[in-house]
Amino acid sequence: MRTSRLNPDTVAPPIGTYSHSVRVETSDGTFIYVSGQIASDPDGNLVAPNDLPAQSERVFENVKAILEANGASFADVVKLQTFITTQEGWAEMREIRSRYLTADLPASTAVQVAALVVPEAVIEVDVVAVIPS
Repeated sequence: MRTSRLNPDTVAPPIGTYSHSVRVETSDGTFIYVSGQIASDPDGNLVAPNDLPAQSERVFENVKAILEANGASFADVVKLQTFITTQEGWAEMREIRSRYLTADLPASTAVQVAALVVPEAVIEVDVVAVIPS
């Protein structure tokens, strides 16, 4: 088993003591764990404060960039977790999500929380992807 960590320069650097992704290569396949992503642009600025649909677009673009840096795509995602602070814009967020998750759908959890660590962030998404060997 081989493990590597990656913070691609296509997304903002982590805002804490974590890696954007951890890649675990085994004889059964490659597992990619993507840390929770908020709507930060590549310079680290939060986009569209308190706007769930606009932040959703940026979040899924960040996840896509991290997956691609690891040689994966949304087609490889087997688990997705979504944390939101508001229901306002929920339908639009689901439409945006459906543009990224189009084929075999992953297991999924969505939870409304009181707040996220970054003020005015209203969505955070993390995923697990598997690339078969």
